[in-house]
Amino acid sequence: MAHAQGSYYIPHGSHWPIVGSVGVATLMVGAAKWMNGDSSGPAILMIGLAITLVMIFGWFGTVIKESETGIYNDQVDTSFRWGMFWFIFSEVMFFAAFFGALYYARNYSMPWLGGEGHGVSTNAVLWPGFEAVWPAHGNGPGQIGGEFKTMGWAGIPLINTLLLLSSGVTITWAHHALKAGHRSQLIIGLAMTVALGTIFMFFQGKEYIHAYHELGLTLGSGIYGSTFFMLTGFHGMHVTIGAIILTVILFRCIKGHFNAEHHFAFEAAAWYWHFVDVVWLGLFIFVYLV
Repeated sequence: MAHAQGSYYIPHGSHWPIVGSVGVATLMVGAAKWMNGDSSGPAILMIGLAITLVMIFGWFGTVIKESETGIYNDQVDTSFRWGMFWFIFSEVMFFAAFFGALYYARNYSMPWLGGEGHGVSTNAVLWPGFEAVWPAHGNGPGQIGGEFKTMGWAGIPLINTLLLLSSGVTITWAHHALKAGHRSQLIIGLAMTVALGTIFMFFQGKEYIHAYHELGLTLGSGIYGSTFFMLTGFHGMHVTIGAIILTVILFRCIKGHFNAEHHFAFEAAAWYWHFVDVVWLGLFIFVYLV
């Protein structure tokens, strides 16, 4: 069992890191084999996924038990906070790469292909007659992917924006309720946040179906389709992960975990959810509106 010794926290030996390493490595090998047509790929991938899930449940369960026994001191709390800070920072950089790709394609590559500035020769050789209008239709000289229609900002994107903004309000309400000792309001606020996130994902699924079947907009629809689905798809994955995290926190709150002074796990989940909200606002502005 882990214990605090003086002003330092001494963790116990754990088998979960090696289990996690084996699980993730098996998962990656399975995915690589599957993508390369190996018939054993799916089975290996599922084995790796099962090992990884066992590690997640086991390791997080151990941390929860240790937290509830009160053995974590202020040093551990500070370490957790810095760890979550750097994790979210890495996620910011992850999305910055895709936003940067969108910006570069739209503000630099598109004008160059259209013959602007130093792109005169580029336009004449690579794509004569190209019109620098975003998004580019036709997907290049070879018409790869065919024609498509763009996704408008009204309808589902606007509804999803309102849903996520509302979820930011409900998670903040739940946080204040926790600090004030109002357990029932805490549970209601968390449940509403999870519900709003779930509805968001439902509508995003409908948006993707609409894009593929009615707009002809796919991952193969040039740089517009690639950046659209990479940004919205990875964001949707983060919403799904955030909703799962908040569901776990909800069950812990129902069991009576956390109090006004000690509730970093709740705060970490709330930080992550607010990050997801902010990324969506950037998406809505730069992908749908601009």
